Amino acid sequence: MSKYGQELLLAAEMTNGLGEEEMKVVKLMEQLSEEGFEKMMKENGLDAMLTLGVDVSTVLAIGGYPALTVPAGYDSKGKPFGICFGGLKGMEPKLIEVAYAFEQATLSRKSPLSFSLDLKQNPCLSKL
Repeated sequence: MSKYGQELLLAAEMTNGLGEEEMKVVKLMEQLSEEGFEKMMKENGLDAMLTLGVDVSTVLAIGGYPALTVPAGYDSKGKPFGICFGGLKGMEPKLIEVAYAFEQATLSRKSPLSFSLDLKQNPCLSKL
């Protein structure tokens, strides 16, 4: 199990939770969330914040804010990318509404290519 970091899990289980240093960091993150993201949203009367990609979702999660990511397009090599909508606590219905409107307006999502799971029809799978 060392391959999967089992020792980290065992070490974490031997602790009694958050220590003094961890609590300082949690309080700092709460303060930054309230004085940054939350303040910006309220002062400007915003329903949602959006960013390309999903990197901001971690920051939103730390502050306890909801985030929703939907398909936004494809790069020059055909790799899909998303757009992330973030909002204040309790704004999940509005985020879903905004994200759905974006999806309907852009129709960016392409269905994945279908393939047959029938071994006789799919030579790649018949070698398994």
